[in-house]
Amino acid sequence: MPFPALLLALSLARPQAPANPPADPEVGPWQSLLAPLSPRELGPTIMGGRVADIAVVEKQPRTFFVASASGGLWRTDNGGTTFKPMFDKEGSASMGAVAVQQSNPDVIWIGTGEPSSRNSCAWGDGVYKSVDGGKNWKNVGLKETHQIGRIVIDPKSPNVVYVAALGHLWGANSERGIYKTTDGGKTWAKVLYKDDLTGAVDLVIDPNHPNVLVAAFWQRIRKAYQMTSGGPGSGIYKTFDAGKTWKRITRGLPEGDLGRIGISLFRGDPRRLVATIENKKEGGVYLSTDEGDSWKKVNALNPRPFYFSRPCCDPSDVNRIYLAGISLHYSVDGGKTFRAIRSSVHVDYHALWVDPSDSNHILVGNDGGVGQTRDRGVTWEHLNNLPIGQFYAGTYDMRRPYWVYGGLQDNGSWAYPTQSMRGQTGFWDAMGENDSDGFHVQVDPTDWRTVYWESQGGGIERYDQAKRSGTNLRRNVKGQNLRFNWSTPFIISPHNPRTLYIGSNMLFKTVDRGDHWRMVSPDLTTNNPAQINLGEGPISAVRTGAEQHCTIITISESPMRPGLLWVGTDDGLVQVSQDDGATWTNVTKSIPGLPDGLWCSRVCASRFVEGRAYATFDGHRSDDFHPYVSVTEDFGKTWSSLAAGLPQGDSLYCITEGQQNPDLLYLGSEMSLRFSFDRGKTWSKLRTGFPTVAVHDLVVHPRDLDLIAATHGRSLWTIDVSALEQLTAEARDKDFALLKPQDVLLLGAAENMAWSGDRQHLVPNTQPGTRVFFHSKKDWGEIKLAVTDILGAQVAELKTQCKVGLNVAAWNARNSVGRRVPGGDYKVSVTLSGKEYSTVVHAEAELDPS
Repeated sequence: MPFPALLLALSLARPQAPANPPADPEVGPWQSLLAPLSPRELGPTIMGGRVADIAVVEKQPRTFFVASASGGLWRTDNGGTTFKPMFDKEGSASMGAVAVQQSNPDVIWIGTGEPSSRNSCAWGDGVYKSVDGGKNWKNVGLKETHQIGRIVIDPKSPNVVYVAALGHLWGANSERGIYKTTDGGKTWAKVLYKDDLTGAVDLVIDPNHPNVLVAAFWQRIRKAYQMTSGGPGSGIYKTFDAGKTWKRITRGLPEGDLGRIGISLFRGDPRRLVATIENKKEGGVYLSTDEGDSWKKVNALNPRPFYFSRPCCDPSDVNRIYLAGISLHYSVDGGKTFRAIRSSVHVDYHALWVDPSDSNHILVGNDGGVGQTRDRGVTWEHLNNLPIGQFYAGTYDMRRPYWVYGGLQDNGSWAYPTQSMRGQTGFWDAMGENDSDGFHVQVDPTDWRTVYWESQGGGIERYDQAKRSGTNLRRNVKGQNLRFNWSTPFIISPHNPRTLYIGSNMLFKTVDRGDHWRMVSPDLTTNNPAQINLGEGPISAVRTGAEQHCTIITISESPMRPGLLWVGTDDGLVQVSQDDGATWTNVTKSIPGLPDGLWCSRVCASRFVEGRAYATFDGHRSDDFHPYVSVTEDFGKTWSSLAAGLPQGDSLYCITEGQQNPDLLYLGSEMSLRFSFDRGKTWSKLRTGFPTVAVHDLVVHPRDLDLIAATHGRSLWTIDVSALEQLTAEARDKDFALLKPQDVLLLGAAENMAWSGDRQHLVPNTQPGTRVFFHSKKDWGEIKLAVTDILGAQVAELKTQCKVGLNVAAWNARNSVGRRVPGGDYKVSVTLSGKEYSTVVHAEAELDPS
């Protein structure tokens, strides 16, 4: 065989997985390599993230639960000074509703799946119950309801629980309506159902006569290109017999189709109800004084109904009503007039609780987390210690220590150091820019001061971090009939930091950092007029750009060859150009088993083989929850699926290669982070130290070999994967392999932060020191690793256990008498059966002071 052909054959050869890999997709064959990893939750927390619901232990209001839209459930027992995550290992991170049994606060119910129904909403897997305050959970069913608007517990018979289930957002299904259990969740009965597009979004119960309930139903469906809120199925229903029979209420309600409805009950007199009703002509605030039998419109206020629709009656004041919206509104005259509260916390309110024993005390949940007031909204505190940021993308710079960057839902773009000279990072270290939605961020690898970030719809800006000033680059991207996705992709070329590409429905290129752009493609989408410029409706017509469709959503340039370009579109196409955009080839039809029109969530050009690229497809916007991931070795002419063994119901968002290991792949999905060591033949889920959460972006720092995970619900994470990058099939086949550790950064120790109080999110440095990984095919018991300086003098001895698989030992960068070592190179070695294994670790003292 000729030498070039031999090289090609070797590059295409697939490494072998371990024999008889386990079938369980939650385990996979690589757990022994993942177990020693230590994922590190960075935050930042200062900006927060969207909150769907709040439940309070009313006899002890210092204890409350925060149901975040995509970051799980959190508990505080000290009024928000500190929080604990309570839902890290369950099946979904998207929360819709939380309810506490007030007669026994150890009993907690969760309905998964956020009900706000916006374009970034995730889905859940049913109802969970805890009987020990949230320490342990059991899924008690209703998995296909996907999104839950409210859970109501019968105050007199707590084994009787009602669930208002919305059902699938992106398609029709029958698992929606009002469900009831009478045995604490063992069995369920669907007691009210309309149709396969209409679900229950809200529900109230008369605390004095719990057989009386009033429910709000909402007909809605979302597509990638359109949001439809409202229809003949929407309405208000009432039961007098605990759900056996229901009647639809129409008296006093507006004519025509209704949209989203929210209901609140006044505890002092349960006959008094307040509702917000979406309707084209007579939408607004409605009042009932006969427990829902009839209604009267009192005000036209109803901001952006599909996203909010959460009224709240003050339990101590019959005339005081709160109304969630972009701002928080209140009325003191029973809804006749409303005023906006001038709040110093985030906008966009979704959850509201008024203390029944002290109506000055209010908790709110919004797009920025949790706010608390103790003077009825005159002053506020932001509980900014919840790491529930909803990142769309993440990246890094080349400072030492390096910073991470990312764009968030409704919270702009942020930069944050991974280490600090103080020994720990906190929210004071975070730097944010713009107050809209943030998405992709890129940093010039040769100059960390130059950052590119964007707002929705392609609002790209070049920002000078030293001068803290930006230049609008979007106005320089010119063309006819351009469409930019809500999350517009752009990249810096790996070959020239002055060259960038940005995607609309066409691809544009700049060679002068964005000052001038030229079009380098025709329309690369289907350009389907039936899916363009539809927006939201039909009752409340809103155009935010969130439904802009037939756009480029992912771009990748080959690290091996300039101008070898790949793009993926939100309407299901993959296109490739081998001549810097002069010509393009649509290679979508070559991908086996791929339905038409699925969102191409990521395309990744290989850094090891020119013709190789990976593509993931996300079908959840088409109500398709199968995993789709494929690879090509020949520029897209043929593709092979890599989805074998991946679980159903876990849509895929991103894939990236290892920096050094061609067989190593990282895969992010709605509910997990997965690894493959055989180029996608088999996968394993990271189970230790990493929560159930949507992973929207993955990048590997090329120098430090940290995996950076941008999650949509749990902020930013880093993981030292330097060992995995060295664990090629050849390395794993050795009897013993001592792997090169990450450099030691000689930073400061953690300060005493006692004067700053306890309501903060502190992240200790991974330093001083490093972690020494080694892989063994044999159990050696206790071994001793020697650390010596350049003169051969022993500095430290590390005693540790060596088992089969990947092991780790920590060195704190101190010598045997506890003093910190100076900068320089150090040898780490171990002798086994007379054979020495060694590697070098570098201690870096010259750091970037910026």
